[in-house]
Amino acid sequence: MSQEGENGNKGTTSVSGSDVLSEKPVRIGMVAGEISGDILGAGLIKELKRRYPNAIFEGIGGPLMVQQGFKTHVPMDRLSVMGLVEVLGRLFELIWIRRNIRNYFLDNRPDVFIGIDAPDFTLGLEESLRKSGIKTVHYVSPSVWAWRQKRVFKIARAVDLMLTLFPFEARFYKDHKVPVAFVGHPLADMIPLESSQLIARERLGLASSPLAESQNVVALLPGSRSGEIHYLGEIFIETAKYVISQNPNAQFLLPYVNDDRKQQIEEIIQRLGPDLPITLIKGQSRDVMAASNVILLASGTATLEAMLLKRPMVVAYRMSAITFFIMKRLMKAPYIALPNLLANKALVPELIQAQASPLNLGKSILQRLAKDNANEKLNREFIQIHQSLKQDANDKAAVAISKLINNEK
Repeated sequence: MSQEGENGNKGTTSVSGSDVLSEKPVRIGMVAGEISGDILGAGLIKELKRRYPNAIFEGIGGPLMVQQGFKTHVPMDRLSVMGLVEVLGRLFELIWIRRNIRNYFLDNRPDVFIGIDAPDFTLGLEESLRKSGIKTVHYVSPSVWAWRQKRVFKIARAVDLMLTLFPFEARFYKDHKVPVAFVGHPLADMIPLESSQLIARERLGLASSPLAESQNVVALLPGSRSGEIHYLGEIFIETAKYVISQNPNAQFLLPYVNDDRKQQIEEIIQRLGPDLPITLIKGQSRDVMAASNVILLASGTATLEAMLLKRPMVVAYRMSAITFFIMKRLMKAPYIALPNLLANKALVPELIQAQASPLNLGKSILQRLAKDNANEKLNREFIQIHQSLKQDANDKAAVAISKLINNEK
């Protein structure tokens, strides 16, 4: 390989296509606020390290980013708060964390700062850093196209580049003259177009259990955060009770992220349905979804995974009454579930607030367990969306960020 890159800069090496490795110790600041951001951040770090093998990655991130050599100054879970009202209880801590990380990057200036999702935390940080001359990127568009659309003006002030996961988001930013790159979704690259239910059950150790051949397996995913389980945990267990009353052969799988969430879930089960056939599984939520026939889940990134796994689903969400009152009046989009947003039509049922009752959720699940032609049609729709999102996202995002670092257009 030549010791000069395509631009003639010494110390760089041309790799393949637009990939360029630089030996200089590039400093890259990053902040991710939750598990989905940790996954995106880890994939991005891996690709950027190919281009900048001596790069320093630091800020706030999770265990997957740390495995890639990232230095986190604050545990990522300190940023994981849901709801408008719920944030108030942690507001002073969040302000303190943001001020400290901003001051750190002003004293230790990165070549680029990348905020990954968590827009209420990262956009203000990006705006402050950009004013000081630091290049900024926001990875994962906030739902500005759906509600509080005037935030796009703040985004325009805060970022040098917006990286979007979905094509309709990129169109919105282009219309508002915000520099943007549609990179696709890493999950669409990671998850194959076809996923085996049998193999997923074997990986979960269910090959010799009553679930091995069952066509009545329901995955329950009330969320990974304490607040989500607080609002949806009881409803999901009551839904399971209704389903089993109508379909005695039903079986349930419920993944949990850590021991605290397991204890929270177990307390609900013991109180409401101690005899329900529910198997708790630590982690492995993707295998749990792949092993199921129908998925009941909270609205969020998990709905995208369920779609990519081609599983019928029922989407639910509940929040505090005040948060719902505010959000309902600010919402512009007709849907909340990602499969529906991507298709621009109601592919999957989404039941919010009072509509998310055990009776309504249970009836929707039973309809999808019936295995009619509607599930086959749904599968074809899911495949088309999957193909549109399969863009080699980590590589595309790394290329776009590298161009920004190197002042390329």
